[in-house]
Amino acid sequence: MINLGFVGPSRPANDYRLTEVIDGDTPKIEMSIRMVSIDTPESHYGGSPATAQAALDRTKARLQDGTYDAIPQQLRDHLISRITPNAADHHLTAGQLAAEAHKTMVKTRLTRPDGTQRKLAVVATGELVENHGRLLAYTAPWFAGGTSDPMPPRDDPQRRTFNLDMLSLGWAASFLIYPSIPPAYDLNLMLDEAEDAWQHKRGAWAQFGPELLLGYEYRACIKLGTKDLKNPAEAVANAYERVCVDLRTLTEVGPFGYHEVPPPNRLWIWKTDLAQARKDLPIKH
Repeated sequence: MINLGFVGPSRPANDYRLTEVIDGDTPKIEMSIRMVSIDTPESHYGGSPATAQAALDRTKARLQDGTYDAIPQQLRDHLISRITPNAADHHLTAGQLAAEAHKTMVKTRLTRPDGTQRKLAVVATGELVENHGRLLAYTAPWFAGGTSDPMPPRDDPQRRTFNLDMLSLGWAASFLIYPSIPPAYDLNLMLDEAEDAWQHKRGAWAQFGPELLLGYEYRACIKLGTKDLKNPAEAVANAYERVCVDLRTLTEVGPFGYHEVPPPNRLWIWKTDLAQARKDLPIKH
């Protein structure tokens, strides 16, 4: 028996739809992409607006009655102020509008001047596949090259990723998660676009106001509002699995201090990755 003393990285199996078998070692599957570094409002998560609102209302009550006292008071106040009677409807509607904006953008930018369709360019990140089996990547139009479909210069708007354009339009919030951090040039471009959209209140913020629950806030509140709550401490741990870093000062603010940092300046680190991130990044804790 050979033992090399090494086990390579692996993830749990995920289910994919098989579309065809191309040859002896190449099955072709259908795989969803999770666009990295951005987070749009949800369009289905939590159920219908009424079902989701009921979960949000349970969360609000628990934030007020002491059930979730493990969450610091400032964050509780922040969330309570955002869980309005129409918070779920606003969030889910914003999610549907974000999806429509994305579809329109893709359809427009993948269409060549002659009416033919480009392919989608997919740039995978350091952490390839997330827990739900989606490929983590940036997406953009694919230029075939040559005289018929030349690659535009680097600063040409046609080269922009769809991730960046969703940020610029205000239909996505920045959602940088270590280790899938873009190179310095792209990182700063993304942060500038996110800051500009936030300051000028475009997209979702223009329509629903700056108090709109962001995607990760909404998902956390839905988890906290589960109907059959058995263990409040476990619910809080499941809702807040990431630590936030303030990019303005490169200081950790923990899992509960993100609300003190403007949305464009938040970097997220999974708690399980925190020790390695502290070695790889110049962050203070």
